Amino acid sequence: MMKTHSIRRQRLLITFATAGLFALNAAAAIPPAEKLLPDNTLFVLTAPDFNRLRDIYKTSPQAQFWNDPAMKPFKDHFISKWNEEFVQPLARELGVRIDDYEDLPQGQVTVAVTQNDPDAKESDPPGLLLLLDSKDKGDQLRKNLTELRKKWVDAGKPIRSERIRNVEFSVLPISGNDVPKTLKNFFNQEDFSDSDTNSGPKTEWVVGQFESLLIVGNSIKPVEKIMAHLTGGSAPALGDLAAYDANRLALFRDSPFYGWINAKALVDMAQKKKSKETSDPSNPFTPSHPDKILGALGLTGVKTVAFSSQSSSDGISIHLFVGVPESSRQGIFKLFTGEAKDSGPPPFVPGDAVKFQRWRIDGQKAWATLEKVLGDISPQWLSGINFLLDTANASAKQKDPDFDVKKNLIGNLGDDLIRYQKTPQGTTLAELNSEPSLFLIGSPQPDQFAAALKSILVLMSQRGGDPVEREFLGRKIYSVPLTALPMRPAGPRSGPRSLSYSASGGYVALTTEVSLLEEYLRSSDSQQKTLRETPGLSEAVARVGGASTGWLAYENQAETTRITFEMLRKSSATNNASSAALMPGGMNFPGTETSFKEWMDFSLLPPFEKVAKYFSFNVYTVGANTDGLTLRIFAPVPAELKK
Repeated sequence: MMKTHSIRRQRLLITFATAGLFALNAAAAIPPAEKLLPDNTLFVLTAPDFNRLRDIYKTSPQAQFWNDPAMKPFKDHFISKWNEEFVQPLARELGVRIDDYEDLPQGQVTVAVTQNDPDAKESDPPGLLLLLDSKDKGDQLRKNLTELRKKWVDAGKPIRSERIRNVEFSVLPISGNDVPKTLKNFFNQEDFSDSDTNSGPKTEWVVGQFESLLIVGNSIKPVEKIMAHLTGGSAPALGDLAAYDANRLALFRDSPFYGWINAKALVDMAQKKKSKETSDPSNPFTPSHPDKILGALGLTGVKTVAFSSQSSSDGISIHLFVGVPESSRQGIFKLFTGEAKDSGPPPFVPGDAVKFQRWRIDGQKAWATLEKVLGDISPQWLSGINFLLDTANASAKQKDPDFDVKKNLIGNLGDDLIRYQKTPQGTTLAELNSEPSLFLIGSPQPDQFAAALKSILVLMSQRGGDPVEREFLGRKIYSVPLTALPMRPAGPRSGPRSLSYSASGGYVALTTEVSLLEEYLRSSDSQQKTLRETPGLSEAVARVGGASTGWLAYENQAETTRITFEMLRKSSATNNASSAALMPGGMNFPGTETSFKEWMDFSLLPPFEKVAKYFSFNVYTVGANTDGLTLRIFAPVPAELKK
């Protein structure tokens, strides 16, 4: 019996000890961003668990593509140049080992911008903050900071210490002369001055460590607020804002990466700043007061902007939410809110379309909203639009006295806009950069709408006069030579361009590629595969809210990436200086085009067929509810990778 009691006591002690350890660990855990940042935060971007985000990336199709053996020649060349011309010189100038820093991000990594206090000077920049939780790498972080401080002092640069909530921080005045030469060369910024007459420090950076958390700020005040929350202070935090908390509950839970913007505060700041600026009343083209411009655009009704990402075995989802309540929705937000109607691909959209967008917007309401927006911003702008319509109307009345451009054109706008693109018809750079597209405008009276449209288009014609007409399958095709066409992607193209259009099936279809128009007109008799039959498309659309949100888009990423590959390889073969600008996402930062051109040898890219399995398609929808507008994006895992 005594032995049994002894065993029980031992077990009880072990239980209490274990509970105590868990309690200590819980106490040592760094709070999430919304509990650390102050309630005057304007912008936050955070990865709550960087290790998790890192693991998600490692298994993503993008990482697998980059690490594919076929990409090795291109990848090795880029990494070699990157290390040789940027990483290693920067490490030498800073006197650090990059390896000592690569593993420091273990927990949350947060970047934030905070609003200045009311008593701050107008010239003071907003607060900038970086929070990085190193978790069990805290000792390495402390060692790195100690070494950096020593090297800064040994270099004879000014530094001082500040104690904030009993934690020592280093305050480093930074001027243009302190920016490493490697960074100056990379960005080619004029702001970085090497002159000895540089007028002193531009800013001060406050750097310190609390337990495992690295804290970096551009002034002491925002850092003080972080430290107050870390040490039990009761000041309001970002998470106490109802607007933030609503977005957190709806979007951020279990998200590995998300961001939030206090749009209302930004608009209020812009109004306050602009209200001090006066416009020139003698200039008839001077727009309205900034307050009226913001109100006309509908920006004064925006409360928050938030986005989040989610990853699963099926694919990656991204949500972007604009918090603009229905009761205060005006301007562009009222204009772009589509009707909750079917926005899926109609049967006539071919299966080889590489891009597709459908927008169920009431054209007549949208036109009325657009007129109001333009009139509120600048009456002269609205007068210019009306002058164009009146000119077209007067020209048309010479042939038909009963013609009314607003009645026949604007009055015949429906609630359906569709655009789809196909692959380029050739392999030259000019052709690859000019995807053929078809634009369709829904109309209750498409024949009447098409007849009225020519009164506007003749004003854009190179030679004037009526469009050229011809018959095709019982339908009239009109063609108008144009000097410029904003509908078409920019790109070099020889010869004059004409816009062809025709009315059929409840739409007026317009394009600069007449073969696309003819394909549409014969689509009712065609047996070709349609876009709506694409494997996995209906399941992907369901992941973004379904096909009845009012706006839906599709992109065949495999095909658009193939085109990009072809352009990059050809631009490299012709030594085209714009190669870097062709990279997805526009990787040419200011001053870096030359670097990227040297580092990225696109001739080393493999034939796209060798890496095509890493690309599939994306779908997008935009929907609205009483709280705001939501853009949803879903990129399914490519079928080949699922196998």
